Amino acid sequence: MDTATKFTQMFFALGVFALVFVGTLLLASLFKGRTGEKIQAGAFVLPSLILLLGLLIPGLMTIWRSFENDSTGALGFSNYGDIFTRPENLLALRNTALWVILVPLLATAIGLLYAILIDRSPIEALAKALVFLPMAISMVGAGIIWKFVYEYRTAGRTQIGLLNAILDGMGKDPKNFLLDAPSNTIFLIIVMVWIQAGFAMTVLSAAIKAIPDDIIEAAKLDGVEGLKMFRFITLPSIRSALVVVLTTIGIGTLKVFDIVRTMTGGNFETSVIANEFYDAIFRYNRDGLGAAFAVLLFVLVVPIVVYNIVQMRKDA
Repeated sequence: MDTATKFTQMFFALGVFALVFVGTLLLASLFKGRTGEKIQAGAFVLPSLILLLGLLIPGLMTIWRSFENDSTGALGFSNYGDIFTRPENLLALRNTALWVILVPLLATAIGLLYAILIDRSPIEALAKALVFLPMAISMVGAGIIWKFVYEYRTAGRTQIGLLNAILDGMGKDPKNFLLDAPSNTIFLIIVMVWIQAGFAMTVLSAAIKAIPDDIIEAAKLDGVEGLKMFRFITLPSIRSALVVVLTTIGIGTLKVFDIVRTMTGGNFETSVIANEFYDAIFRYNRDGLGAAFAVLLFVLVVPIVVYNIVQMRKDA
């Protein structure tokens, strides 16, 4: 397919989207009152429902394919058996669990601490912008940046990696941060924390500012200061925001792929579920195993989403 054809298809798709959007707005504007509000709501929800139905069939096909043996085509649990018995797949599951536990906790903790420290400071806007900046960088871009930070050269050569240059300046031997397991997974996790801390800081800072001043003043009159203020006033007041931040980062981390693929390719015992899914489909031509990994990711994401929805309804 040549470039001109691709651009033609892209502009055609954009044109269809624009027509649907404009048509929805025109339809919604024709009706007034309570009935009109219902029709307007339906007009805006309908395109989303159509898209969801469009995803339903591929989703069901993926579930069906996950039970098909790649060699014989027979239905069964062989693909899931491979996931939970083969050492390399178990390693990917372990690494993914490590990512999902550490990244949300560390990113949220750093974001919360930063939000508290810079709250109402003279340079608050600049400080927030600097921490939020990594969110504007793609995962692949962040992986490339940090790959240079971790760059390794043998002792005696000029170190171009930031960390090894520091070690070299201190008279210590350089370290291959991305080769030595299991610490290499931790160094990859740091990249994700660096990206997500800005998101956590932004949401939690807004939540902290939303705490009513009269509550804070009443607590101060009662002698509540420092850590007690944080524990008994700030933390309960921003609980719903914390849940949103933790679950949102958790879902994004569960599907992590770009950082691992860019920095190690999943080698040196750093692979995760999404990387194994990619390898199964595109390297080993095992569509059934790849579908099983996709279903496993979906199953793991659903409880987090459900918990998030339940908590938001409680706080509503």
